[in-house]
Amino acid sequence: MRISLLLRLPLLAFLLLLLPSIASARVETVRFQSKLVNTTLPYNVILPTDYDSSPTTRYPVLYLLHGLTGHYPDWVTRTNVADYASQYRMIVVTPEGNDGWYSDSVTTSTDKYESYILKELIPDVQQRYRTIEARYARAIAGLSMGGYGSIKFGLKSPSTFVFVGSMSGAFGEPRMSEQEAGASRWAAAMRLFGPPDSETRKANDLFLIVKDLQPNRIGALLFFYFDCGTEDSPRIFTYNRELSALMLEKKVPHEYRELPGDHSWGYWDKQVQEVLKLAAEKMRVSGAVTPLKRVK
Repeated sequence: MRISLLLRLPLLAFLLLLLPSIASARVETVRFQSKLVNTTLPYNVILPTDYDSSPTTRYPVLYLLHGLTGHYPDWVTRTNVADYASQYRMIVVTPEGNDGWYSDSVTTSTDKYESYILKELIPDVQQRYRTIEARYARAIAGLSMGGYGSIKFGLKSPSTFVFVGSMSGAFGEPRMSEQEAGASRWAAAMRLFGPPDSETRKANDLFLIVKDLQPNRIGALLFFYFDCGTEDSPRIFTYNRELSALMLEKKVPHEYRELPGDHSWGYWDKQVQEVLKLAAEKMRVSGAVTPLKRVK
């Protein structure tokens, strides 16, 4: 028995060495030059484990947005999202949004982070990678500022995405008072959204967007998922609970979860696993992989 075990050990060790290379997803960085924002906006791309070995296959895409004061590498460097994503046959893209709230500024002509995502980033990803260029194979999610951005994209551009997810979404930014926001945050909001009651604020206020939804538009909306830690800041937690209540009132299809946790990477590392799972289900990842058309 000892001889048999010893003979097997080298084989077992060899197989264990192979496992990381088989299961790991490849991460690339694209240094994209944005014309709308007039600067380089890099983004990371997490490719499926079979991307290189299946050259005629197209994949669905999940866009994963970072939070305030964060940047595009955060998801890859501060969570295990690349490992989690390796379980699914989808591409994950983490774009650069700086502190632009994924919105088009009312005062700075080159701060157009909403237009950048829709008009530059998505087309560039589709041009560079083998993606399925259809709504049913495109999802977007994010944390904090990115959670706000993803929900807004889902509400304002429902024909673009099939699933939207938010973790600890900072939903109240356009509607916070000066006292609630604080001096520096208020000044930034004024530069981005303009003064209170401005049309730009209204166009970026999730609560006003939902309140103004007509029944025919609600029927065309996608599925929204958002969660928040019960130990999060009151101005985060309260707005999450209020948005869910408003969506229930307006019969907007969504799921809201309150979970143990705070506004931290430990919470987001855990919850991004659920977002990946839900995005895969909504994009029908197991059956949403189509072969490329061969050029004759």
